[in-house]
Amino acid sequence: MAVDVWMQHPTLRFLQHEMFESLLRWTGQEVPAEELSIDLTIAAMDAAGISFGLLSAWQAPDGPLIANDEVADWVAKHPDRFAGFGAVNLAKPMDAVRELRRCVEELGFIGLRVIPWLWEAPPTDRRYYPLYAACVELEVPFCTQVGHTGPMRPSETGRPIPYIDQVALDFPELTIVCGHIGYPWTEEMVAVARKHENVFIDTSAYTAKRYPPELVRYMSSRSGRRKVMFGSNYPMIAPEAALADLAALQLDDETGELFLAGNARRVFGLDAAAH
Repeated sequence: MAVDVWMQHPTLRFLQHEMFESLLRWTGQEVPAEELSIDLTIAAMDAAGISFGLLSAWQAPDGPLIANDEVADWVAKHPDRFAGFGAVNLAKPMDAVRELRRCVEELGFIGLRVIPWLWEAPPTDRRYYPLYAACVELEVPFCTQVGHTGPMRPSETGRPIPYIDQVALDFPELTIVCGHIGYPWTEEMVAVARKHENVFIDTSAYTAKRYPPELVRYMSSRSGRRKVMFGSNYPMIAPEAALADLAALQLDDETGELFLAGNARRVFGLDAAAH
């Protein structure tokens, strides 16, 4: 099965938030008048041959944009198509840890995602550290964003060095999945992934024809082929558009399978979660 490791089923709260105005302008999308059916997300997956998607909740400082319980409801209705990532309030660390535990132990989520630019707090901020410890104890990955920000927020929080590098040094048991490639610091991101056994990259927010050459070289290498996973960042980019030029990268069969499915199944334990 092909797996999309970075998706959101958007609520109106998510789409209407002012921080996404620039992305809507770039993509030519308009905010719908009413809530969208989960069937639209499934249809977008089907158009690209995506069998399984990892849906993320979104928590902003001013409240949930996509609530954990909303994600849990979509996953419960379509367990053969989705698994969930939780989101928490970084400003309240103990509440955040309790919510992470609820997401994993009660809702069955398979990871935590925190978007650093939402909080204008890099991953080395002290408020993250209780969450890292909890992720290790719960045996779920910590997923985050690296690289510049499309929304009108500062980009500094997305630097792989020093931030991801330092977290990986402090928590060597923590699995860290870094979405959005890390551009314009892609070489930094590749260096951090090469250095740390439990650091991975996903290609969300980029179409295949826009993957930086240094990333393509890394994902084609003997070690790098097990470190990079496909993500679309739907609805900002549809999976079909994200994969349209994949053949031009000339990945061999093993690398292509690992990129589209094998790495995600292994890193997120999807085969075990299905049983």
